[in-house]
Formats: sequence, structure tokens, C-alpha cells
Amino acid sequence: MTLVGSGAALDEIGRAATDPLMPTDPARSTTDTAIRTLVREQLDFVWRLLRRFRVPQADVDDASQQVFIVAARRIDTIEPGSERAFLYGTALHVAATLRRGLRRRQKWIETGPADCASPSGTPHELLERRQALDALDELLAGLGHQLRVVFVLCELEELPAPEVAAMLDVPVGTVRSRLRRAREKFRMEVGRMRAQKSSKP
Repeated sequence: MTLVGSGAALDEIGRAATDPLMPTDPARSTTDTAIRTLVREQLDFVWRLLRRFRVPQADVDDASQQVFIVAARRIDTIEPGSERAFLYGTALHVAATLRRGLRRRQKWIETGPADCASPSGTPHELLERRQALDALDELLAGLGHQLRVVFVLCELEELPAPEVAAMLDVPVGTVRSRLRRAREKFRMEVGRMRAQKSSKP
């Protein structure tokens, strides 16, 4: 599913993540290609993570750019196969920094649906999608940070437990334990939300 990965968005972030003032040479060209490939392949992943880490939609594009600028500066030190782990940690840090700044400025405002940068469909379909995504955001917020991270990575991103364990630098058993607790709490929250909805006149 493509979220913000349009050609224009990819080019914009790719340009921001590379320095056009640097002289052109084969090594630099190879690095630029690696960065643009990383952006193209992982932009949707980073975008979704930032939203699930409670970055308002209005700020997600800028936050994504910050993540890939950091990755561009560290591209030579990122081990092959560990790109997503690096991006996860960077996205988590960027999201936390942004949330602190938003709280200080009292501008914590949710402005749109969580998983779609440019939604399409009928007004009724868009309303239903927005309501569903708002409900999902509310459910995730109720999980707490540790459980939410594991639930997002394992359930929503469908990453295997060993990969998530490597990202979080915890044992696989810890990931599975947190995922089990997150699923139980998620089901409880869904039941509570349904009960509240059915009790309304």
C-alpha cells in the first residue's frame, strides 16, 4: 500500500537527505543511490511508525524527512539488513522529540487519519475510514508505550518476533510476552469501546 511514496514525495525527501552542494564523484553517487533506495523502500514504513508513535499527520512528512536525513548522515555505518532497525530507533527518537516540543507549545492537535496521506473514495467511505482509524489510534494509545511498540511492529507491520527483538534489543521471549499482553489488552479495549457504543441511545 502506498501512503506518501509518490514520485514527488520521494524526490523531495531524497533531495533533503543528500547534499546537492557536495562535489560529484563515484563514491558520492553510490551513496546518493543508496539513500534514495532506502527512502523509496522504507518511506511507508517510517511514515506509519511516526503516526503510530503519535506524531500528528500534519507533521509526519517533516518528521519523515528528519528520520531520513539522520539515516543519510549515517548511511555508511548502517549494516546491511539492519536498515529497518536503525530507522525504527531514529523514528522513535524523532517522534519523542517532536511530541515534547508540541507539548511545550501546546499545539498537540490530531488533524487527520493515521494511515493515509491522500485518501480517496466517497465521503461516506472516507468518514468510515477516519472513524475506524481514530478508534485504532485510541486503542493503541491505551496500550502503553512498551506494549504499543510491540503490537505495532508485530501485528500492524507484520514483522517477525526475532526481527522486532533485534530492533528493541530485547530477548525474543520478551517480545512474545509483550505481544501476548498487548493482544489481551487490545481485545479488552475493543470490548470496552463496543460496550460504550452500544450503551449510547
